[in-house]
Amino acid sequence: MAERLKGKVALVTGCGSSGPGWGNGKAISVLFAREGARVFGCDISMAAAEETRQLAQAEGGDMTVMACDVSKDEQVAAMVAACIAQYGRIDVLVNNVGIAILGGPVELPTSEWDRAFAVNVTSMFLSCKYAIPHLLESGAGSIVNIGSVAGSRDSGVVYVAYSTTKAATLGFSRSVALQYAKQNLRSNVLSPGLMDTPLIAAPLQAGYHSANRDEMMEKRNRQCPMGHMGTAWDTANAALWLASDESRYVTGTELVVDGGVSAKMA
Repeated sequence: MAERLKGKVALVTGCGSSGPGWGNGKAISVLFAREGARVFGCDISMAAAEETRQLAQAEGGDMTVMACDVSKDEQVAAMVAACIAQYGRIDVLVNNVGIAILGGPVELPTSEWDRAFAVNVTSMFLSCKYAIPHLLESGAGSIVNIGSVAGSRDSGVVYVAYSTTKAATLGFSRSVALQYAKQNLRSNVLSPGLMDTPLIAAPLQAGYHSANRDEMMEKRNRQCPMGHMGTAWDTANAALWLASDESRYVTGTELVVDGGVSAKMA
């Protein structure tokens, strides 16, 4: 442990994993705690959040968790207040919550379009609304918004709501970055590519027209120039750099972690 986040408080939304294994929020939370941060995590599933907390604390980390639906204004306000009550400050905000819903504009129900925006975009807006005043007080805050290469590239899967909301992440993050640049509050997007995380297990199998999960995984591996997907730890290591003072002059940009996928021609 290099203690690259020593003395910092990190607020991580979506800190649990949506299924067995390591999701981005789970890996980010454990790595941040490993690197000396006091981590306040939330997830819509308290059981998932608690699993992450136990993993962090088993390594000697300091982590507190609570259940929160980050698409709900009052719940996000309460979550940020709870973080301040527990740790007294916020230095890093990681907006990690996201869902992938299959379908194009004709077949996708309007209710599912609205749900994707609530979870993927409104959650980011709300966490920033309530956390930014505290980030400014820290004197050198960092916001890390988890996007996706799907916001600027096509992966062959038809999920118009996911692609659109991840494109919105880029615009939102840039706007925040420029508004607060002179106050030393940074805002960046971390965009993973094709990753092997629990999130892909259920919703994307149909999108890849795969008979089973193994077939889908092989198709995704073949899409990657490096020959394999990345993992949640690849995302977490990039998030660590953006959260740390090592990236103190980086704001308003997108860090792509995709093994070369977005460098290919569509």
